[in-house]
Amino acid sequence: MCGSVVVVWDFDRTIINDDSDRWVITQMGLTPLFNQLRHTMPWTSLMDRMMEELHSQGITANDIAHCLKTLPFHPSLISAIKSAHALGCDLRIISDANSFYIDTILEHHGLSGCFSQVNTNPAFVDKQGRLRITPFHHPTLSPHACPLCPPNMCKGLVIDQIRDSLPENQRRRFIYIGDGTGDYCPTLKLKEGDFVMPRKDYPLWNRICSDPKLVNAKVHGWSNGEELETTLSNLISAN
Repeated sequence: MCGSVVVVWDFDRTIINDDSDRWVITQMGLTPLFNQLRHTMPWTSLMDRMMEELHSQGITANDIAHCLKTLPFHPSLISAIKSAHALGCDLRIISDANSFYIDTILEHHGLSGCFSQVNTNPAFVDKQGRLRITPFHHPTLSPHACPLCPPNMCKGLVIDQIRDSLPENQRRRFIYIGDGTGDYCPTLKLKEGDFVMPRKDYPLWNRICSDPKLVNAKVHGWSNGEELETTLSNLISAN
């Protein structure tokens, strides 16, 4: 029965309680340069520039991975993810972080095998050993033209692609879990019978509350890891 449920997760401030980009910036002493460049380039380009700075200081991709492994991870999130996967739910991630950060953190906590797909900004280590971060939507291709989303990623478009990739003869119920402004567009793509779980008093929650009639899915808020785990478990069990 739970095999008919697709659980789509944001990553920063949802699966992890912090923001992975800002964690690395803070822990690696990049805050002054980040503040200097913050409004001069798109976010993904800025993160790539931060990786260039670390490389120039002799900091390796392994050093960055070690930094990511020190990021706190709530045990209730580990339990929630493993339980949903064990019940046969199809778990996916749509995140504006990057593949190196997400893969490193998931693997460190034994969660890599729980997700069937991770949609995020691609990252790779180049021949010089520098971590590179690139946009999810390539800038030379046609823009996604979504006024709600940043140019590098429209999460609503990804939701449409996920839905279109599923077998037509199998009805799937979506549960979307997120916190930020970038999670509003995919929330609007949800249908009656779907659920959205916004983090209370975060931008997604505030945006939904400003005009609830625009959202077709049923809304179930959460404030912390324990509440997320309980709410998700209840929604899965109700299917």
